[in-house]
Amino acid sequence: MTKKKAPFLNREISWLYFNERVLQEAADETVPLIERIKFLSIFSSNLEEFYRVRVATMSRLSNLNDKAKELLGFNPKKVLNEIKNIVVKQERKFEQLFQATLINELGQNRIFILNETQLNVSRGEFVRNHFRDRILSNLVPIMIDLDKPFPELKDRYLYFFVRLSKASSKKNEKYALIELPPDLPRFLVLPETNGLKFIILAEDIIKYCLDDIFYVFNYDIIDAFSIQLTRDAELDIDKNINDKFIEDLKSSLDKRKKGKPMRLLYDTEMPFDMLTVIVSKLKIEAESLIPGNRYHRFSDFIAFPNVGSKDLEYLPNVPLKVSGLHRTESIFNKLALRDYLVNLPYQSYDYIILFLREAAIDPKVTEINITLYRLAENSRVINALINAAKNGKRVNCIVELKARFDERANISWTNKLQEEGVYVNYGLTDYKVHSKICLVKRMEKGRAVYYANLATGNFNERTAKLYCDHSIFTAKKEITHDLIKLFAALNKKTVAKGFKHLIVSPLESRSKIYGLIDREIKNARQEKSAYMILKVNSLADEGIVEKLYEASNAGVKIKLIVRGICTLVPGVAGFSENITVISIIDKFLEHARVFIFGNNGKEEMYLSSADLMSRNFEHRVEVGFPVLDDEVRQEIKDIIDFQLQDNVKARDVTRLNNNKYHKNRLTSKVRAQVQTYNYLKNKHQ
Repeated sequence: MTKKKAPFLNREISWLYFNERVLQEAADETVPLIERIKFLSIFSSNLEEFYRVRVATMSRLSNLNDKAKELLGFNPKKVLNEIKNIVVKQERKFEQLFQATLINELGQNRIFILNETQLNVSRGEFVRNHFRDRILSNLVPIMIDLDKPFPELKDRYLYFFVRLSKASSKKNEKYALIELPPDLPRFLVLPETNGLKFIILAEDIIKYCLDDIFYVFNYDIIDAFSIQLTRDAELDIDKNINDKFIEDLKSSLDKRKKGKPMRLLYDTEMPFDMLTVIVSKLKIEAESLIPGNRYHRFSDFIAFPNVGSKDLEYLPNVPLKVSGLHRTESIFNKLALRDYLVNLPYQSYDYIILFLREAAIDPKVTEINITLYRLAENSRVINALINAAKNGKRVNCIVELKARFDERANISWTNKLQEEGVYVNYGLTDYKVHSKICLVKRMEKGRAVYYANLATGNFNERTAKLYCDHSIFTAKKEITHDLIKLFAALNKKTVAKGFKHLIVSPLESRSKIYGLIDREIKNARQEKSAYMILKVNSLADEGIVEKLYEASNAGVKIKLIVRGICTLVPGVAGFSENITVISIIDKFLEHARVFIFGNNGKEEMYLSSADLMSRNFEHRVEVGFPVLDDEVRQEIKDIIDFQLQDNVKARDVTRLNNNKYHKNRLTSKVRAQVQTYNYLKNKHQ
């Protein structure tokens, strides 16, 4: 009898189902109106990056021969076709939701988005004056000769494809391109009338004023339709980490703007003959042609102006305090007694900044080691590290230059840190340093004592307001001794193994995670208590999925909370009958990685910087760390329990991929993020 093949959902298709959940938030009538528009923006931004990276990779794979495709386990061309079919359906939902629902609801709130055909005389005059004063000088149309090569379209820029013609004759038509500068403000609030609020977009302003641009030509018809090209954004660079690497990286970033076209979004109102010209000139393949609406680069709508009442947006949560930590008392003295947990974004990120600032000015601190992956634009983390160097501390920063789409910013930070006397390590040749760890060395009574901060999210105070993460302060030797060893290796541009308490990629994570799962399998087979609760952003590693199937078949009860990609298929007889998966999409981005193992009544918990993906095991330096403080462990467990009980924002991930909202036997509504905030407020007040 042939063995059944384990079920795996293609990771790209799984990701599209995740993005569908983002679209669900935009459709949810209980979400404030402006927030629903922002979720459309997030959906659009996600899809843009998906095409730049994942579809680009899939397109490269589609050129492989049949034998290589067999090794992959799927046919890339078939997946590309499936991607297009799903995306086109999602874009239709998107368009229907924006045009038919949200614009209507804006109107009910006396807010109106006007286009160029809806301006009365006074508003038209206001718009034209704004155009002439603020926009016209920034626009330089490119006249197109169809017998010559088409101008190079920049990645993710907005363009108008323009046709100039005469009503009396179709002969002697001219074509042009108008590039919208990326820093051009997208929204203009028009003067209010009788309590009615009006907003117009930059592209509609330009369409209203096309005659001001093309006045030198004797044409009476000017047609303009928006397009946006998304290009392959994967980098092809020399891996040697040195000054040449930085130059190669800068060069590759410039080339990124000219990568292979992956997606052309076009206004469906564009006449077919104009679209044909664009497609033939850009050499766009059929699966890359995506019909859209008149507004592209919808990611800009994250800044859609709320000109209405405050209740059209989520009310901001006041960042909560952490009981026991005070701004005027030494964090180091506190950590000598116990660990402390900061639950972001519910509790203030200031505690991480205060930890670094205290280290920067404390005369007893001699050294700071830290890994930096993504940083805020005006980073207080960087300022604290520079101040530490100025105060005579040795500051060792491992800055990951290969952090996708943050490469240019990290090159800039590297230069600034080095100028200020900080020792900067560009990272490792073959691995991204993705861990979020900091270790402070302090001399106390003639001996070195170490204090650490370990987190599931970046040292980034901006994203800390939006991402749900856990950040732990500890002075426990089990953790700090392992960190000393890890930083010693990283500062020498090597990777290490043989850690007693940390779970570190790329050399040990897989075997240690397998070992923890195997222990649950052994307990289940001996009819002992056996369970796992795993929370991650993505679950896509084939070996882990197979291991979880093995555990399920052994009787281990497995609860998964997976925000994004999940290639595991739950509820399949003979594989995953003991596995349930939920995904939570809500006001904040669920970003923490939490691994809980039953261990026959002696529950163990780990936090990690790593998702359960092959790249996190094999191509990155990641750190998983045990939660050793009983009170901290219980607090995280309580938060996880809220998430497992969520029946408002949790969706069931099933083989049907229909994203149905999670139901349970609880009679009351449980919304995990609201419950978590209230729980922490009550506990820490």
